[in-house]
Amino acid sequence: MLLTRDNLPETISDIAALDDLLCRPSQALIDDLRTVDGDIMVLGVAGKMGPTLAGLAKAALPDRRVIGVARFSDPDTRAWLQARGIETIHCDLLDVSALQSLPKSPNVVFMAGRKFGAEGDLSLTWAMNAHVPALVAQAFRNSRIVAFSTGCVYPFMPVDGNGADETVAPNPPGEYAQSCVGRERMFEYFSRQFATPGRLLRLNYAIDMRYGVLHDIATRILEGRPIDVSLGHVNFIWQGDASAQALRCLAHCDTPTSPINVSGHEILSVRDLAAKLGTRLGREPVIAGREEPTAWLTDTSQATKLFGLPIVDTERLIAWTADWVARAMPSLGKPTKYEVRDGRY
Repeated sequence: MLLTRDNLPETISDIAALDDLLCRPSQALIDDLRTVDGDIMVLGVAGKMGPTLAGLAKAALPDRRVIGVARFSDPDTRAWLQARGIETIHCDLLDVSALQSLPKSPNVVFMAGRKFGAEGDLSLTWAMNAHVPALVAQAFRNSRIVAFSTGCVYPFMPVDGNGADETVAPNPPGEYAQSCVGRERMFEYFSRQFATPGRLLRLNYAIDMRYGVLHDIATRILEGRPIDVSLGHVNFIWQGDASAQALRCLAHCDTPTSPINVSGHEILSVRDLAAKLGTRLGREPVIAGREEPTAWLTDTSQATKLFGLPIVDTERLIAWTADWVARAMPSLGKPTKYEVRDGRY
């Protein structure tokens, strides 16, 4: 069944249903990918979004090879991918010889990177977020490369505006976000050197029932912990929509590569989100702090023009999340740390 706004479920019963929904393609995704020749390789496939992005690609193009590359420290992830017809290759992307031995897929989605624990080993953070992209950009110089980045490369923007569009120069706080600027610059440099087509996907907060801004807020409400609203406004997007837009970018690459913001089109108040989740959960949110006039916010007009609005809207995400958390369904245990203002993760 294709994904449409008219056939979304009222609730998501369990992880299997969640995975199936995240891997359900829309006709628009299928149509875009059919304009792109060749197989798809996902580098760093074992992260939060990688498995379902690869699963979505395979569901949209069942007759094409989809190859997932990672270290696969969790063997269950590799088994999950293989069960869906996705080939897997074990590779440490810091190992130059292993990287160069990978098959040269004409389409590459780069998802490798380091955020959680970034402050604990900053040299590793820079190696993963800037050195590895330089290696990949050279090894796959003849491919299309859609590389995941982050909206955190932007400076804070006024909450009463539209957020940063792609013309705003990166100027972020903290070494994590600075290293992500390094990632972009490496792909940009080698794209110019080798005329490699690509896009830099500046993603703001994907939402999956097991993690994300809404999961963080809902969990705090249930546990009676305070919700800091000093960073009081956010963008976010359903992970399935974010994955679909990333894959569709393969049909909308630029030479040299260029950034594109991927998130929801709305600037949302954390205080309002907490109130709506609290109503559904039957708990009064505990609010701490007060809203600052700026936040990490992006303008997604370019993506909306290319892809249309996300299929899953904010109200449905709130309903799904409240139901999931209320039933004590599984969590990845990886808070987004959306409320952090100093860039230290």
